[in-house]
Amino acid sequence: MKSGTRWAVTLVVLAAFAGVVAYSVRGHQQQQQIAHEETARATAEDVTGLVAVDVDPFFGDERVQRILRDKGFAVKAARAGSRDMADKVAAGAKPDFWFPSGVLAANRIDDESKKLGQSLTQTTPFNSPMVVASWAPIATILEANGIAHRTGDHVYALNMDKLAEIMLAKKRWSELKGAAGYDVRRSVLVSTTDVRKSNSAAMYLAMMSQALNGGDVITDHAAAKASASRLAELFKRQGFQENYVNGNFDDYVQIGIGKTPLAFIYEYQLAGYAIAHKGVQADMVLMYPEPTIVNKFVFLAVSPRGKALQQELATNADLQKIAVQMGLRTADPSLFAAAVKPSGLAVQDRVVQVIDPPAYELMTDMIATVTTEMAQ
Repeated sequence: MKSGTRWAVTLVVLAAFAGVVAYSVRGHQQQQQIAHEETARATAEDVTGLVAVDVDPFFGDERVQRILRDKGFAVKAARAGSRDMADKVAAGAKPDFWFPSGVLAANRIDDESKKLGQSLTQTTPFNSPMVVASWAPIATILEANGIAHRTGDHVYALNMDKLAEIMLAKKRWSELKGAAGYDVRRSVLVSTTDVRKSNSAAMYLAMMSQALNGGDVITDHAAAKASASRLAELFKRQGFQENYVNGNFDDYVQIGIGKTPLAFIYEYQLAGYAIAHKGVQADMVLMYPEPTIVNKFVFLAVSPRGKALQQELATNADLQKIAVQMGLRTADPSLFAAAVKPSGLAVQDRVVQVIDPPAYELMTDMIATVTTEMAQ
């Protein structure tokens, strides 16, 4: 055999041997990884928490459960109303974490915990601006009346002061300029959930109270009660309202413009729907109130296990990617933009006209006032 041929054969043999070794190493590494994951799952510690309806699907997602178990967390999340959680603190509930929707509920949980000598740590892994889901014919009418203006393809800014003015004046759609696209005699109203039960409706009340207060946040009890008394009719005139925001959104998607020309929702609902369905109906539009409230989903850790989970939610890139696939925003705006873009849904990449709701005590006054008015 010629020397060149021998060298060629030798190289082939060495390459094959190297391939076998590499394959063996990869196989061993994979086995080690599988063994590690199985050990992590077997030794995962229970972490209990009470969560808002908005983040319940996140913890119910199989991908999330798998990632957390691989990290040693066997999360057992039970759904509870955000406003009810503080009462559960006072009643002696001792989960590892609380995960309410909104800073108002979170602050009340924190206050009740302090009364019991508990020190909680707070983070905001997810957030979602409050928006109005609507339809192209409605947007055209509002634009013609100076209440909305286009900021992008199927995206509008909504002037809350002017909207409040025509709603409180009991204007009907048929009375507005350019009403041909929605020439109906029903009142101009924004559909919300039940303010007595739902955080999203409370955010609507907060935003509308500022519109009535000359653009300033309500800061005293007299102003809170006065504005709530005027705004109560906007809730009463809606008729039946769902307790949870999913019902309001379902009406918008399933029944459409006839039932819900304007729906006050969390942005994550329409964004998550668009991502899951790879798009939305051609005449659906998204309106960003100016100003709006960015609703924060606040994680309050109680125990060391809760704090470890809190850190994982804040730093695990895979968990954050799953969250944005559900339409939620995280600390990284680029993640949300990248997740939504393939769906074709146009959104505001950055929401800059933002306000805070009034203090918890004032919001409590306002909700109580609306509740009393609705019962009459």
